Amino acid sequence: MVRFYLVGLLILFTAIMANYLVGKLQLKSWYELINGLISSRNYWSEVTIKDGLWLFFFYPLLLGLGSSLGNFIYIKLFSS
Repeated sequence: MVRFYLVGLLILFTAIMANYLVGKLQLKSWYELINGLISSRNYWSEVTIKDGLWLFFFYPLLLGLGSSLGNFIYIKLFSS
C-alpha cells in the first residue's frame, strides 16, 4: 500500500509541475482540449502539432517518469 501511495504522490506532483509548465509554454492542456471539443467541433483546427506532441507524447512520458521515480524512491527507502 505504501508503494502505491508513494508512486501516486509522485505522479500527482509531476502532473502539477507539468500543468504549470504548460501555462508557461502556452500549450494546450487536457482540460482546455476537452472543453474546447465539447464547445465546438472545429476546435481541432486550433490544436497545433506542438500541442499534440505535448498532449500525446511528452505529458504521458513525464507522468511515466514520475511513476518510475516514485518506484525508485520506494525501493531505495524500503528495500532490505
